[in-house]
Amino acid sequence: MPKVLLAGLCLLSICLAPSSVLAQDGAPAGQWPTYGGDLGHTRYAPLDQITADNFADLEVAWRFKTDNLGPTPEFRFQATPLVVDGMLYSTAGSRRAVVALDAATGELKWVYSLDEGPRGTAAPRRLSGRGLAYWPGDGDTPPRVVYVTPGYRLIALDAATGRPAPGFGADGMVDLKLDNDQAIDPVTGEVGLHATPIVADGVIIVGAAHRTGGNPRSRANVKGYVRGYDARTGDRLWIFHTLPRPGQVGRETWLNDSAVYTGNTGVWAQISVDPELGLVYLPVEAATGDYFGANRPGDNLFAESLVAVDLHTGERRWHYQLVHHGIWDHDIPCAPILVDLTIDGEVVKAVAQPTKQVFLYVFNRETGEPIWPIEEQPVPAGDVPGEWYAPTQPIPTRPPAYDRQGVTPDDLIDFTPALRAEALERVSHYRMGPIFAPPSVSRLEGPLGTLMAPAQGGGTNWPGGSFDSETQILYVSSNSSVGSLGLMPPYPGQSDMAYIQGNAVAGPRTSGGAGSAIGGGRSEFEIPPRPPMSAEERERARLTIQGLPLLKPPYGVISAIDMRRGEILWRIPHGETPDYIRNHPALAGLDLPRTGQPGSVGTLVTRTLLVAGDPQMHTTPDGERGAMLRAYDKATGMELGAVLMPAPQTGSPMTYALDGVQYLVVAISGGGYSGELVAYRAPQD
Repeated sequence: MPKVLLAGLCLLSICLAPSSVLAQDGAPAGQWPTYGGDLGHTRYAPLDQITADNFADLEVAWRFKTDNLGPTPEFRFQATPLVVDGMLYSTAGSRRAVVALDAATGELKWVYSLDEGPRGTAAPRRLSGRGLAYWPGDGDTPPRVVYVTPGYRLIALDAATGRPAPGFGADGMVDLKLDNDQAIDPVTGEVGLHATPIVADGVIIVGAAHRTGGNPRSRANVKGYVRGYDARTGDRLWIFHTLPRPGQVGRETWLNDSAVYTGNTGVWAQISVDPELGLVYLPVEAATGDYFGANRPGDNLFAESLVAVDLHTGERRWHYQLVHHGIWDHDIPCAPILVDLTIDGEVVKAVAQPTKQVFLYVFNRETGEPIWPIEEQPVPAGDVPGEWYAPTQPIPTRPPAYDRQGVTPDDLIDFTPALRAEALERVSHYRMGPIFAPPSVSRLEGPLGTLMAPAQGGGTNWPGGSFDSETQILYVSSNSSVGSLGLMPPYPGQSDMAYIQGNAVAGPRTSGGAGSAIGGGRSEFEIPPRPPMSAEERERARLTIQGLPLLKPPYGVISAIDMRRGEILWRIPHGETPDYIRNHPALAGLDLPRTGQPGSVGTLVTRTLLVAGDPQMHTTPDGERGAMLRAYDKATGMELGAVLMPAPQTGSPMTYALDGVQYLVVAISGGGYSGELVAYRAPQD
């Protein structure tokens, strides 16, 4: 049995449920009751005590270190806390404990921790995760917080005491590896979740994350699904199979019966809900494997699709596939943002989906019809033996891409002529092309791979975006990165994969041999073994120039998009120029612009400001080491103030008001600094 640590440090009295959490109106009444502020993940709060005039002078109200919430400190603390009626709730620590803190002082009120033993150790999604969900209760059932453990258990806790909720599952726990229409080993089955559940109208909705499909051990993996549970009892209400079963819509898009063995298509990102429409919006990831799809010919629904299902039945209401037969790892990585837009004088209920490929896809959230036309445009086919290529991909006409897409010579580093000449020589060993340029077989004589921008991690990743419902402007951060898509023979033992993603940039890799199965049969082509790289070849494969990024800046961007017109209002580099660039000897004497920093950061919108923290450490002009929490003018992107933090932002910021004081809380970690929640407030008289 798992070991439970339950410390009831005091009893809380939660007398009032939070006001109704609408889908797209922002965090209500000074609270923050869901991961994204509201059920539509607008990450907006209409608070205005923290302003441009006082942001640079913010003081620390309290801080909470997470070191002892697990056997080791955590250095990737990604949680966004909740605040309801004066209490702050968060997951934290390497064991993914749940803590309740006094939101005014940071005092620990209770903690719940579950030691899952070998099941937790084998989990594909470990550490603190991204947070939890709150249910205000119903009738005689008091409020609860719910979360998913690393070992993939759904836990409901009494919000006042932290004790497992009576009447929910078995002693407050539902085993998510069961009751999912497939056999999963209870200890070693590779499924879990970093994201939070979401609760609406008494239904808890839970997604699934799997072992990565980047370098799969096999063409097979655990299959994706999303389930709804009764918030009172923990009973399963419905299940939606993101990889269709026989007779279900979309099964016909898996040719050669490849749906039988293919896995993934999970929903590892945050889920959104419109309770008034009774719809749940599911951002679905790619199928197994991310870069090689010969084993799964066809368009492969519902991989890389936005799917709307009924809140109470799980029945599909509409879907739109953003990538056909994905071979780029274009998982939909973040929460769909529910927005009400005024377009040509009419109010439209819409859903906006940021993506790794830095397109913002916008739909009528009732019908699934695009707000602006999305055109199926031809895309290049590749030459990987056996691969199946989709002839077209859906390209939005509005808004335009909000960051760099594809790689051309004009994108290369150009600080000096010598650096640019070296970059041109480096890319001559690769293929370049537009967005959706396909992977290539990696060969030492060239090409080493196909250059891809944004790189495999995005673009926009799990933090997603935010939306100001008053101005109808959407804000989204993105990582202006580049990667290489080069396919190589598999490792020994991967007998049913013909190719896996190579990692030439990191160094040598030996061949797994020739001859493997595709689609269940013998391979019709032989794969030449690839010898280890020499030191010269390894250097040629690196996507850096003398340690500098291959591409010109900016490296990290925040964009503002006018959602009434589908136009980019402004784009700014986010984050100070990294030390290794600013102090590089090849750039001595140059007047460098701010480059921004690569990384994934979440944004927060208030009535007065746009807030986001740096994703990397740097040294200030005063010699201090840390990362900045920055405030921007929402209309122009001009920086209005900054506060030095001891470590980068690794969770998305949130804000709330209590007893007339506005607080701003952010999870920080990394750069040798273990996880911490830091709460800021305006200077007190």
